[in-house]
Amino acid sequence: MACKKLGSKADPFQRQGQAWFCTTGLPSDVSVEVEDMSFHLHKFPLLSKSGLMEKLIKEISDEEENCVVKLHDIPGGAKAFELVAKFCYGVKLELTASNVIYLRCAAEHLQMTEEIAESNLIAQTEIFFSQVVLRNWKDSIKALQTCDDLLPHAENLQITKRCIDSLAVKAYADRNHFSWPMMEYGMMQSPGGSVLWNGISTGVRPRNCSADWWYEDASLLKLPLFKRLISVMGSRGIRQDVIAGSVTFYAQRHLPGISRRHNLAPVAVTAAPTEDEQRHLLEEIVSLLPSEKGLTSTKVLFGLLRTAMILRANQSCISNLEKKIGFQLDQANLEDLLLPNFSYSTETLYNVDCVLRTLEHFLAMDQVANGASPNSVDEDQLIASPSIAPITTVAKLIDGFLAEVASDVNLKLPKFQNLAGAVPDYARPLDDGLYRAIDIYLKAHQWLNEAEREQLCRLMDCQKLSLEACTHAAQNERLPLRVVVQVLFFEQLQLRTSIAGCLLVSDNLDGSRPLRSGLVGSGDAGGWASTMRENQVLKEGMDHMRMRVSELEKECTNMRQEIEKLSKVRKVWGGVQRKLGFRVKSQMCSAQQESVSDHQKIEKSPTKNTKHMTFH
Repeated sequence: MACKKLGSKADPFQRQGQAWFCTTGLPSDVSVEVEDMSFHLHKFPLLSKSGLMEKLIKEISDEEENCVVKLHDIPGGAKAFELVAKFCYGVKLELTASNVIYLRCAAEHLQMTEEIAESNLIAQTEIFFSQVVLRNWKDSIKALQTCDDLLPHAENLQITKRCIDSLAVKAYADRNHFSWPMMEYGMMQSPGGSVLWNGISTGVRPRNCSADWWYEDASLLKLPLFKRLISVMGSRGIRQDVIAGSVTFYAQRHLPGISRRHNLAPVAVTAAPTEDEQRHLLEEIVSLLPSEKGLTSTKVLFGLLRTAMILRANQSCISNLEKKIGFQLDQANLEDLLLPNFSYSTETLYNVDCVLRTLEHFLAMDQVANGASPNSVDEDQLIASPSIAPITTVAKLIDGFLAEVASDVNLKLPKFQNLAGAVPDYARPLDDGLYRAIDIYLKAHQWLNEAEREQLCRLMDCQKLSLEACTHAAQNERLPLRVVVQVLFFEQLQLRTSIAGCLLVSDNLDGSRPLRSGLVGSGDAGGWASTMRENQVLKEGMDHMRMRVSELEKECTNMRQEIEKLSKVRKVWGGVQRKLGFRVKSQMCSAQQESVSDHQKIEKSPTKNTKHMTFH
């Protein structure tokens, strides 16, 4: 830190309790009271430097015998007046970035101008501030920190503004352009690589600096000054991503909860403020973040949102964060979405409503970006379009979140349906992830009736299930019967399509056999053997698929017969309930006879050896 020496005399001041005494051999003839301190001094050194002290001492001397001057409103208090008194006595004193603002404001208050004495304190502090402090980044930061304790005096003297403007200019420019030692860098280097200062090797090697070199120093400022600095930097043309990084660094330093649970770079956290102070700080930090997409890390935004929920921040702050997250939801991962529910009005473990709101923001942004509704575009064009990638990623993310929260027994069916149905159909190339979430939900909510289960399963499209998912769903006892039939039907279609493809490949291979056989005589026996093995594998696969298709057809036939049988029994019992007396018994007997005859017919049919499904 740069400094400037003033005065040449030895320090004659001694402190005894709450009083300062000047031990020059002469008795003191004036007492100056500042806050809870008392300074026993002499009139002449004070009169010769300060116009205000001259005026006050003259007024008091005319009225009272004991001269006691009260200066409770002096900027910087007793600490600043102690330095001023030493300057008046010519005592050795060092001007630094830490005390120059105190002395400058105190000197202005005490009217220590050049009209009173040459090279007075106002001139000395102003020269050091403008020619030394403002040219050095570290000293400017230190001086700006002291301005917070000297308001509004520092504002009236334009000291705060000058410090902020100086810092903004230095942050905008390349740090390597500042001369050493002011910025600890130099442009000239010795043959050995060390920095040269006035042609002399310093032994210090230059370091590469990035755009975030000033983040830590700026984070030392209090919030009002930091906000003003960021505002001026933005008006100076500093990139928005650099400003976003600085605000993020500031938030991590002063809000300890943001870095927790997220793998963010650790930052030395200052003393934790109160909850109200943290809430105010969080709301102000969110307002400082740039609105452009992608400038702030998604993990940081989720950390801010989680902290905002804990601190009960205002709704505007939470909505702002949800909107920012929604714009870049495709950059999130599943762990980010698992926000604990801190509300007392709901019982779910995770905040499903918050995820739904962020998804709605993303969908609104995606629709605006595409310029038209994707429903009016051909599905093949959507899949081939690069703009479909973000929403496909988000759909997969939401399906993973649904699978994670589906096991929560307190998650109501409408809330699950709203979140699952909010994703457009074209965003899911396959519904395997959605099927998995539905299956987990059915397993955790076994009390759902048949109508609710069918309503839940309408969320997925059986045609968009993979062959593996179809096989699992066909054997899933938790699914409604109607859904299982649909799954079996579409599984048959997929198998038929696969068989047709295999037959096409087999025909192509058969068409190439004469060429292969012609090559056998030329010594290509190894290629022919490989082709034969491939054909054998294809034939085995085709045979297996034919058997599977046959089994599925038999199962579907049996299921249709069972459904028809159940419908007949229900019609018979419906007639019984509408009649009374003896006719009830006759109808029951006839219904039983019809049921027995139906069973006999089924047993005599060609499918009598097939398996029958049992319904519980």
